[in-house]
Amino acid sequence: MRPSFALTAALLLLAGCARGGGQPPNDEAVARAATLKPADAHLAVLYASACHACHGQPGTGAPLAGDHVAWDPRWAKGLPALTASVVGGYRGMPAGGQCFACTRADYGALIRFMAGRDAPATH
Repeated sequence: MRPSFALTAALLLLAGCARGGGQPPNDEAVARAATLKPADAHLAVLYASACHACHGQPGTGAPLAGDHVAWDPRWAKGLPALTASVVGGYRGMPAGGQCFACTRADYGALIRFMAGRDAPATH
C-alpha cells in the first residue's frame, strides 16, 4: 500500500467520527473505553476494525464505549432507531459505521455493547 493511500484512508476513517456536543467524558470513561472490548470473539474483531477508532477515543464526538452518560439519552431512542442511524449513517458517521462485514444483528450487538446493555465486556 502506498504511504499516501494509507494516510488518506486513515484520515477518512477519522473524518467519519461524528463531532458532537455534550459534556466531555471524564478520565475514567476515557480509560475504560480505550481498553474495553466485547467478550464475544466475533464482535471483538468487528469492534476493533470498525468501531474502536471513534468509540474508543476521546475527542471524536462519538459516544465512548461504556460511557453511560453519553449513551443513556441515545439508548432512550431505542435499539431500532440506533441501528437505523448506523445503517444509514448519522452526522459524521458514515453509513454502516465503516463495518463492511456487519449484519443487522452484529450492529445491534455492537450498539448494545457500546451502550453497556449486554453481557460483560473484557479488558
